[in-house]
Amino acid sequence: MPEPALPPPSPPRPVRLLSLYMVFFWVGLFSFGGGLVAWLHREVVQVRGWMTDEDFFSGYALSQVVPGVNSTNMSVYIGQRLWGALGALVALLGLLSGPFVVVIGAAVTYQWLSGISGFQAAMAGIAAAAMGLLLRLAISAAQTALRRWSSWLAMLATFIAVGVLQWPLLPVVAVIAPLSVWAAWPRKAADA
Repeated sequence: MPEPALPPPSPPRPVRLLSLYMVFFWVGLFSFGGGLVAWLHREVVQVRGWMTDEDFFSGYALSQVVPGVNSTNMSVYIGQRLWGALGALVALLGLLSGPFVVVIGAAVTYQWLSGISGFQAAMAGIAAAAMGLLLRLAISAAQTALRRWSSWLAMLATFIAVGVLQWPLLPVVAVIAPLSVWAAWPRKAADA
């Protein structure tokens, strides 16, 4: 007796807009300093199965070549693939609304704290400490980097060109950087 045919698989349930918003909200809220696209891949492809690797990486390649920030480009792409224009809008709003609320909250908190006596003095002390740390870092970097006459010459030429003569930084660096690299390039005794 032949076995009964199985019914065709049901199409995948559509992604709810609230779920789409919440994924992008949490990714946007808790991602600092990069790695956002990897997190999106984990959430959208591996955890929820909303897209295939092929679809995701096609969008990633596209987000690299179109103008804009990769993470916002990816959110628009993913949202559009899942829900069309409305999904693109929801994903983008989800990505940006968390950080927006945090920044507004930080501004309100700073405004409130600035009314407390001594707060401005504490902030000035923190700024002075940060400047001291930067100065110490600069001194340490200078001690290791300026062991050769070519390094001193490049630094002095850049200081004079930009600091004294007020020439634009980019052309000055475009000229001095290759000369500095050439001067610092290790050579054999026969090449020197």
